Amino acid sequence: MELLFLGTCAGTPSRERNVTAIALTLGNSGSGGYWLFDCGEGTQHQMMRSPLKPGKMEKIFITHLHGDHIFGLPGLLTSRSMGGVTEPLTIYGPVGIKAFVETTLSLSASYVTFPLEIVEITAGEVCDDGQIRVSAWPMSHVIECYGYRIEQHDKPGVLDAARLKAEGIPAGNWFQQLKRGETVLLADGREVCGQDYLGPSIKGKSLAIFGDTAPTPAASELAANVDVMVHETTLEASMAEKANSRGHSTTVQAATAAKLAGAKRLIATHFSARYDFADSERLLAECREIFPATELARDFSVFKV
Repeated sequence: MELLFLGTCAGTPSRERNVTAIALTLGNSGSGGYWLFDCGEGTQHQMMRSPLKPGKMEKIFITHLHGDHIFGLPGLLTSRSMGGVTEPLTIYGPVGIKAFVETTLSLSASYVTFPLEIVEITAGEVCDDGQIRVSAWPMSHVIECYGYRIEQHDKPGVLDAARLKAEGIPAGNWFQQLKRGETVLLADGREVCGQDYLGPSIKGKSLAIFGDTAPTPAASELAANVDVMVHETTLEASMAEKANSRGHSTTVQAATAAKLAGAKRLIATHFSARYDFADSERLLAECREIFPATELARDFSVFKV
C-alpha cells in the first residue's frame, strides 16, 4: 500500500499546498484501486496531476464536514460521471454527509451515472471487505469528526512445498486449498490439513489517518502500534493554546501522540497556510525532538506503508 497526499494545507489553500485529501492505493488488491480520505476543494485538479484514475476510486472516507475536507466532492463525483465511469463508489462520513452530497447535486441539477452509496457512520467498525478492516474513532474537534484505523487482515504463512513433496504428497490444484489452510482429500484416501504445512502467518499492515483534532486520549487506541500514523500539525509548538481552542494540534502534540501510541512512523500534514516550505525544517525539527521517525508531507508526496 502507498499513501499519496493530494493536499496538505489546513483551512484554505496556499500557493504551495492544496487543502486536505489523501489517497491510499491498495497494492494488495491487484486491481489498481484506491481509497480517498477527505476531499477538499480542488481535489480533482490535484488528481489530474497524479497517476490516479477516477474509475479506480472505490471508497471515500470523510473525517468531518468542514469545507476544506468536503468541498471537492460535488465536482469530483460529477466529473467521474461525465468521464463515463460506471464502477460503483461508496462514501463514508459523519451524519450530514448524505444531505450534503444529495443537496449539492440536486440544486446544481447534477447527477451520477454510477452506483453511489453513502453511509453515515458512528464510532466503531465502518467496513471490512475480507482483506482490510476500517474502524472509526471520535476526535476532539469543534464539530463531529473521526479518525480512521485501516488494518490489513493477516495473511496465511508460506506453504512448505518441500515438506509436502518429502511426505509423498503430489503437487496439484489442491495446493491452493492447502495454502488457505483447508483440508483436502487425496485420490489415495489420505486427508491433508493445510494448517499443518503453513509457516507463521504474515502480519498485515496497519495505519491511522486522523481527522482534525486537539490532543485526545482516543489517539493512543486509534494509532496503537500502527506502521504509519498520519496526524494533523496545524500550528507550531508555541501556538498550542490557539490550536487547541480551535480543535487542532501542534507539531509537538502530534509527535507526542505518536510516541504514546507506539506508532512506528509519523507523517505530519494539515499545516496552516501561514507556513511555507521554508518553514518545513523548523516544523519537522519540533516533531523529531519528540518522535524522531517523523516525516512531513507535501502535496504529491508518496509514502509506502
